[in-house]
Amino acid sequence: MSGQSITDRIAAAQHSMTGSAISKAVCKATTHEVSAPKKKHLDYLMHCTNELSVSIPHLADTLIERTANQSWVVVFKTLITTHHLMMYGNERFIQYLASRSTLFNLNNFIDKGALQGYDMSTYIRRYSRYLNERAMSYRLVAVDFTKMKRGIDGVMRTMSTEKLMKTLPIIQNQLDALLDFEASSNELTNGVINGAFMLLFKDSIRIFAAYNEGVINLLEKYFDMKKHQCKEALEIYKRFLTRMTKLSEFLKVAEQVGIDQVDIPDLSQAPSSLLQALEQHLASLEGKKIKELSSVNRYFTLKLPSLYRLHVDSLLTCNRDSSTSFICTLLSMSETALYISCEVGMTMLAKTVFQLKLYLCEILQYHFIMFNSCKGSISLRLFTNVHKMHAL
Repeated sequence: MSGQSITDRIAAAQHSMTGSAISKAVCKATTHEVSAPKKKHLDYLMHCTNELSVSIPHLADTLIERTANQSWVVVFKTLITTHHLMMYGNERFIQYLASRSTLFNLNNFIDKGALQGYDMSTYIRRYSRYLNERAMSYRLVAVDFTKMKRGIDGVMRTMSTEKLMKTLPIIQNQLDALLDFEASSNELTNGVINGAFMLLFKDSIRIFAAYNEGVINLLEKYFDMKKHQCKEALEIYKRFLTRMTKLSEFLKVAEQVGIDQVDIPDLSQAPSSLLQALEQHLASLEGKKIKELSSVNRYFTLKLPSLYRLHVDSLLTCNRDSSTSFICTLLSMSETALYISCEVGMTMLAKTVFQLKLYLCEILQYHFIMFNSCKGSISLRLFTNVHKMHAL
């Protein structure tokens, strides 16, 4: 199929006669043409969300009613249009969606009569579940994770322990729903599903940025938590590692379909020593026998993260020259510490300081990459370094 069908033209004419500009725009954005919704129609609807004279319930209800259509193309494009307005429209649009008791009820949707109907119906069901979860997240926390303030003074980095424990599982659920879309590059075979995948890709980067900063905050607070909090935080962190793996697979698909590598963050798994340190700390709180840590290792496990958090925070706020100078100063300090520890025969300390020196060199390398990267990718590019610092 190409172009508008006769049904599309008749529906648009009917809306013109009744004077419903919103309904007409929705109809034109969600035609039977196998391509993503046209930008001019999306722009018009996005503009409508900012007009106080426009009824947001009417706009949202019109979109939801459109998903009763039997065509996978129409329904898929309706979901894309809704997602686009969630991302770029006025916040009162997602506020209204979150206030509804039900949103999309497409768990049993299937188009048996069209080319690609069976395959695309699967992705429609998954996509609708993600949009439902996106609206639910907003209902639970009254904030859009893709739009919240980030950085060292951002929402997730400054959140209290209690609120963090409640918020991170909600982010996890939303990210899970997104990653459950599970389309391979071979299955992105038309403009409609490609349009949905692009919006999901953009959401995944923003959601993970908030998720990542929340986990950093969690790790910073971990050694000051009570036993039951540590237990819960450890489970949250383990689930975070699992989702990192799934997100990496999702981003590989994005790379395979031609999304610019500059826009794709390079995610690296945190070292296993970090997880071991967290587990050992919880075990000590529970009174279990654990492998005894040397005083030096205990110091580097518990104390150094605080010192190097200051370094990371300074990287986010200072210019290249001053932060490079700071790193070089730390390298000089580690060189001195390495010399002294070797002289007095403290082998374990020498080994640890040498490892620290290697990490600082790597940070310096990433530092130059960071300043040559787009601002929006900074927190993700620092991910590996942050976790390595916590693992020392």
